[in-house]
Amino acid sequence: MKRGKLYIVATPIGNLKDITYRAVNVLKKVDLVATEDTRKSGILFQEYDIATPKISYYEQNEEKRSSELIDKLNTGQDIALIADAGTPTVSDPGYRLMQKATKTNIDIIPIPGPSSVLTALVASGFPTDRFTFEGFLPKKKGRKTAFENLQDNPRTIIIFESKYRIIRTLQDIIKYLGDRRVMIGREMTKLHEEYLRGFASELKEHFEQTKPKGEFVVVIEGNWRKMKTRDMVENENKT
Repeated sequence: MKRGKLYIVATPIGNLKDITYRAVNVLKKVDLVATEDTRKSGILFQEYDIATPKISYYEQNEEKRSSELIDKLNTGQDIALIADAGTPTVSDPGYRLMQKATKTNIDIIPIPGPSSVLTALVASGFPTDRFTFEGFLPKKKGRKTAFENLQDNPRTIIIFESKYRIIRTLQDIIKYLGDRRVMIGREMTKLHEEYLRGFASELKEHFEQTKPKGEFVVVIEGNWRKMKTRDMVENENKT
């Protein structure tokens, strides 16, 4: 029997209109959609009249579910993998399924689309030709080392952060990387979309005065030319 195909489908990071025609067509034609949260994906499905059956696929059941999905693919079923938002497997479940699919020679077809990483990068105003994506940094063990490894990185740095740790992260940026220029994308493409720019110390002060809400993508200027001092940057802006 011919094996099914595994589609990795990018979905909107906020605004439902950001989905591609191709993504909608794929989600309608596959036999099953593996989704991080069936309730959240249900909103998207309702918007575009997608009636394809859904099955949950999240971090806690990823090992077991990935084996089940491989079995279905091996019987000829086509399956689409989606995340809560954006491109699957980018700081989201999906790695185990992809690993098993490649080992069993199942065709993997990416359906490109929205990405919070690239959305924040192009909005940052920092160099986009080379960048480093770190996802969520460790909460405790390994956090100091993670920051120290970024100290001499000349590339633009992108990380994810929650409202619960954004102040601490800005404090750690100042401590380990210096008071660099930062751009924070909050609730991107959503109703309360916001882009905050400034030095890490300025944005830390902002969130100390204004309670953080939503989800954040933090873009940090890289250490190019051994990192300009704040005074040098401000003098450049005056000329």
